[in-house]
Amino acid sequence: MRWMRAAGRGLLAAAVVLAGYAGFDARAGGAEPAGRGPMTLVTAGDLTGYLPPLLEDWNEEHPGERVALVELPDSADETRAQMISELRSGSDRFDVLNIDVAWTSEFAAAGWIAPLERDRVPLDTFLRPVVDTATFDGRLYAVPYVTNAGLLYYRKDVLDRAGVKPPRTWAELAHQARTLAPRHGLDGYAGQFLPYEGLTVNVTEAVHSAGGSILRDDGERVTVDSDAARAAFSFLADGVREGWIPRDALGYKEEESRRAFQDGRLLFLRNWPYVHADASAKDSKVAGRFGVVPLPGPDGPGTSVLGGSNLAVSSHARHPESAADLIAYLTSERVQRKVLTEGSLPPVRAALYEDPALIAAHAYLPTLRRSVLSAVPRPKSARYDQVSLAVQAVAQDVMALRQTPEQAVARLARELGDISRTG
Repeated sequence: MRWMRAAGRGLLAAAVVLAGYAGFDARAGGAEPAGRGPMTLVTAGDLTGYLPPLLEDWNEEHPGERVALVELPDSADETRAQMISELRSGSDRFDVLNIDVAWTSEFAAAGWIAPLERDRVPLDTFLRPVVDTATFDGRLYAVPYVTNAGLLYYRKDVLDRAGVKPPRTWAELAHQARTLAPRHGLDGYAGQFLPYEGLTVNVTEAVHSAGGSILRDDGERVTVDSDAARAAFSFLADGVREGWIPRDALGYKEEESRRAFQDGRLLFLRNWPYVHADASAKDSKVAGRFGVVPLPGPDGPGTSVLGGSNLAVSSHARHPESAADLIAYLTSERVQRKVLTEGSLPPVRAALYEDPALIAAHAYLPTLRRSVLSAVPRPKSARYDQVSLAVQAVAQDVMALRQTPEQAVARLARELGDISRTG
């Protein structure tokens, strides 16, 4: 997500906002209705600057329920750590939290966010899979705000010159990356392979594309010991061994991989939709020379993992009714349109993906819609942070060719079983 991409300015912004927050008074000289009053919305750094105007519109319409924006560091790990520190302490500093979709289960299981009434938001108007990221144990704990799905970016000029279509299968991807890329002085294929959350996403996509899974939906049963998982790890390991995944890619996060593609050094890139705008910019070396398709799988189009963020109400929110109304406002179709047009972030409202004017301005929307509709959440677990770390460690050893796919799957099954039993 773009709002989780560089680092550095969130703490200062948070300090400025909080310094001003002490002066808020919901109703001069009057008491606040139960559950209603001023709020804080906490998020990772908003690098595009689209969010303050949206909140100012709310504040003008709701002078007694003003919302202050608290921006934490742009790093997802740092944002999560600071949110958890506040929530564990029982602090009422935050009312509405903009959380990564992968955190919903963890935060719900810990009791840090409150269940929500489903009828407050028309969930049937959202893209179907995104709603699943906001549920835990059969209950709604958040509302989808921004979605994301992995896409395959490719050098259209190179493939057109060779007279081939973009790959639909892993075998086609490997063949084109191995044979076409060297002819043009390019590396073959890269994703996000540094050991961090991005590697968990790439591995989960590969496992699901092969027809497998890592955990059962309730997070309590380990399902990774499968031929599908072995095929997924083999795909990644073979890429490194055969050279069409460059060794440099083992150190790539989103931005490093984007720059490699945008600078004209990659034939294929797995990344999020935000890359489309950057790669189309005037200073991009691939502007007008690339295309985008769904991720490939073993026998046809693969499966993406859902990214994005959800909005949740803190269990210690001072004004939960106002917080729920703010979430309904931010996920309304009118505001979701601005999330796309002004924030360059993929919305969760299904109708926006079929709007001709939006498609004309954001050509990747139909492809993204197909990817989102076939996408899956990351493994749901109350101990998701431990699950993710285990996946990263095992995948790192596989892609460094220190373990075979068979050894890796057996090891991951053991480690995930230990996490499940000790939680």
